[in-house]
Amino acid sequence: MSADNRSRIASIEIDEKSLAPAGPDADHERKVAIFDLLEGNSFRVIGHDGGPYNVVLSLADNRLVFDISEADGSPVRKLLLSLTALRRVIKDYFMICDSYYDAIRSSTPSQIEAIDMGRRGLHNEGSQVLTERLADKAEVDFDTARRLFTLVCALHARS
Repeated sequence: MSADNRSRIASIEIDEKSLAPAGPDADHERKVAIFDLLEGNSFRVIGHDGGPYNVVLSLADNRLVFDISEADGSPVRKLLLSLTALRRVIKDYFMICDSYYDAIRSSTPSQIEAIDMGRRGLHNEGSQVLTERLADKAEVDFDTARRLFTLVCALHARS
């Protein structure tokens, strides 16, 4: 298996105890993010030549936990990230998502588009922060970071 083919997430789960209750919109967004992530991603644990990886995302002591193992189940590493750097962008992202879902029901297409542009901008910002926080632990491409940020938001809603 080539290095490029190994540098990816083969499966991803969200720890059910950490998962926040979600409405249908958020639940759908999470499922789409998981599907899209598994269809194409770039993820390499720094200092590890293995992969592809199984990842379980959870929250523990106000930290985001990436519990990473090889496809055969052999443990690789637990990556712990403080949520402090992500807290503001997640809060802002949730606020604009609420506005977006409200706008879909009652606003003009141009108002919806403007809110959606802001929503995408915050999502990109959160993805960039996540990439920076992971930088010395794992390498991810931007699309992978975007999908991971969606999943981080699904976890963070409860905390």
